[in-house]
Amino acid sequence: MASNNSGRQNRLTVPEAKQAMNNMKFEIANELGVNLKQGYNGDLTSRENGYVGGYMVKRMIEQQERSMMGK
Repeated sequence: MASNNSGRQNRLTVPEAKQAMNNMKFEIANELGVNLKQGYNGDLTSRENGYVGGYMVKRMIEQQERSMMGK
């Protein structure tokens, strides 16, 4: 059974944010002790990658909540 995302790549809604997202990803990976590097990271486990991605989402939600509160 094919998924609905078949053949699609993750794309940013705002392409200009790509560098900021990459910076955040490396900053969070560093904070969590995940050895993320430029280029190929196939040696990382799914758990490590998920950990970084999860914290990215958590931080973006926190930033949006602060923004909504006017801080």
